[in-house]
Amino acid sequence: MATLYEDCGGFDQILVLTQRWHQLVLQHPEAAHPFEHDIHPHHDIRLAAYLAEAFGGPALYSAGYGDESYVQKIHSGNGVHVSLDEACIDLFDQALKDVGITSEAGARASAYFRKATEDQRTWGDPSAEVPIGLPMNYSS
Repeated sequence: MATLYEDCGGFDQILVLTQRWHQLVLQHPEAAHPFEHDIHPHHDIRLAAYLAEAFGGPALYSAGYGDESYVQKIHSGNGVHVSLDEACIDLFDQALKDVGITSEAGARASAYFRKATEDQRTWGDPSAEVPIGLPMNYSS
């Protein structure tokens, strides 16, 4: 059975996906907010590395950037923002369609992104402490 990474087309296609998603979020009045200030200039590449690993591909994110605890820490403490999350999830789904990741691969990638986004709410409270050594949030 192929991995979601393979079904999505590998790293280059996942990078195209994250680049398209960034284009879409920057055009959206609500979704753009977190991406307009102090965002890493290569966030799309870092997100592609993360998704590649989470989708069963090479350990690009953990080898070059950090572990799951690091990911959660950089997203923590910003409160729970369901409306923003839903906008970002909808735009991720649109990006999947725009770049041709459809059918089962698109549905699985969408489900992963939704779950990962919703799981980040665990650390939304400014006083939340992200534990060290969280396992990578892999898709199933």
